[in-house]
Amino acid sequence: MKVNKLFFMSLLCSCVALSSAEAFETKAKNAILMDYETGEYLFSKNHKEMIAPASMSKLMTVYVLLSKIKEGEVSLEDKFLVSEKAWRKGGAASGGSTMFLKIGQEVKVEDLIKGIIIQSGNDACIVVAENLAGSEEEFADMLNETAEKIGLKNASFKNSTGLPHPKHKISVEDLAKLAYHIIKDFPEFYHYFKQKEFSYNGIKQGNRNPLLYTLKGADGLKTGHTSEAGFCLTGSVVRGDRRLIEVVAGLESNKERFEETENLMTWGFANFDNYKFFNKNQIMAEIPVWYGTSKSVEAILEKEVVKTIKKSARGKYNAKVVYDSPVKAPVFKGDKLGEVVISYGDKEVGRYPLVAKDSVAKMGAFNRFIENLKYIAFSKE
Repeated sequence: MKVNKLFFMSLLCSCVALSSAEAFETKAKNAILMDYETGEYLFSKNHKEMIAPASMSKLMTVYVLLSKIKEGEVSLEDKFLVSEKAWRKGGAASGGSTMFLKIGQEVKVEDLIKGIIIQSGNDACIVVAENLAGSEEEFADMLNETAEKIGLKNASFKNSTGLPHPKHKISVEDLAKLAYHIIKDFPEFYHYFKQKEFSYNGIKQGNRNPLLYTLKGADGLKTGHTSEAGFCLTGSVVRGDRRLIEVVAGLESNKERFEETENLMTWGFANFDNYKFFNKNQIMAEIPVWYGTSKSVEAILEKEVVKTIKKSARGKYNAKVVYDSPVKAPVFKGDKLGEVVISYGDKEVGRYPLVAKDSVAKMGAFNRFIENLKYIAFSKE
């Protein structure tokens, strides 16, 4: 096994010195802060615990609806019918968040999207559920199937709204992943999440997301509140070429939600940054090839290596290239030959595959015979 060590002290310390990251504390019972590009967690607290998500679970309803639009099964101009059940359970008479829809009304899909995202309309969610699946119960099955498809591990949906149900639960980690997928999978629709107000049936309502009004670069996603869930928020902020996603839950007041979400985002941008360690297709090693028509093959990284790290710790990372040498021919382009292992002090923080840049054919029988003679001759010296 061949190991080449690469140290990043000179590379990373060439950046301007910045203050160190202090440990962050939050009043939220559950919280996570994630970098959108790298998927790395800057902060987490009880992030895998399944909790009542309140209206944050409407993000899953929106995801399914946008999927249907993207697949061509539904259009923004289609109209969905408002049932009596949707009106009674989620309308003005229910006392919850509502779009103020009327029984028998036909509503454009685009307006329902705005009604869910901006006005947090329970009635709008139920209308979507009934028109896409026939009932809320069947729509919940659709939500769970989609959640599994996009990799949510700790999520169980029982309705389209997030109204209290003993088995309607999700982790803040999965809510962050869901937010990531909404942003990544539906860039053409994501602008709805930063819209600050929407009027329907003559009633104007403002977006409840406090970050949109106070934090530079905030552009989503969804608040939530029930007595069980407390005050919650799934939020996203963009600054320059960086995006952070946060989820907080279990706060005691709207004021706490505003303060804690803003503080966590501000702390994340202040103390962490993304650093490119290596470029895509960068040559990391030249590995000898046994019985090859070429004496060696170049090992490259398939993807660029970018990591989210503390600004204060950027000089403490190192990497090593690990591979077996020599490699036996034939070698095919793209074959895995080894790994780049990145460490922070004594802790390993990432492994990235090395692959063959080009193919190397196997020598013919005569050339292999000559190569063996050379090996025998030199081994006796």
